[in-house]
Amino acid sequence: MKKELLENMLPKFLLNWYRNYQMKKILQLYQGENVVCPICNSKFKEFGTFGLVPRKNVKCHKCGSLERHRLLWKYFNERTDLFKANKKIRLLHFAPEKIFYDIFSTNQNIEYFPCDLLPERYAYEGNVKVKKADITNIPFEENYFDVIICSHVLEHIPDDALAMSELYRVLKKEGWAILQVPIDYNRETTFEDFSITTPKGREKAFGQNDHVRM
Repeated sequence: MKKELLENMLPKFLLNWYRNYQMKKILQLYQGENVVCPICNSKFKEFGTFGLVPRKNVKCHKCGSLERHRLLWKYFNERTDLFKANKKIRLLHFAPEKIFYDIFSTNQNIEYFPCDLLPERYAYEGNVKVKKADITNIPFEENYFDVIICSHVLEHIPDDALAMSELYRVLKKEGWAILQVPIDYNRETTFEDFSITTPKGREKAFGQNDHVRM
């Protein structure tokens, strides 16, 4: 039985018990101190495997963070004042990952704006609602945000230049943004071909069936 089907069939209290049981078994299986997740401070003998093309030793068994999330977390804490500023920080977050949603939405120092074109995909239980927003037509005024986080979004957007100009428009002049995308370091320039429209063709050309460039 597929995991998603099982979870849809179980009552909530049984689903929580099942998830806790699964987590306990995983933590026992990977018990060790070879790797540490800086986000949840958990230690394991190794991280889990993850990805369309499976990558070993990448996913935290407890919080679900991947390499890019742990890198961002260290950058936030070691190179920015995101959690140290003596003023309220207004943060725009496109396609909000749950690991960061849970942190930002409960931080009293952050005025948090999680957004996505399809907010119904985010069934988060926090107090901050994920708002509907088109990244190529952002519904906020100029110079509005202190920080913008947009991780693994632009590779899905046909007019990424328009999206970046919109992000720049709503970012304060003294603000900062992190825009992460997958990169093929074997290429000297970005590869786009908008005649490729099928999921199979896009997966072959760009590495994922809903990407439009590499």
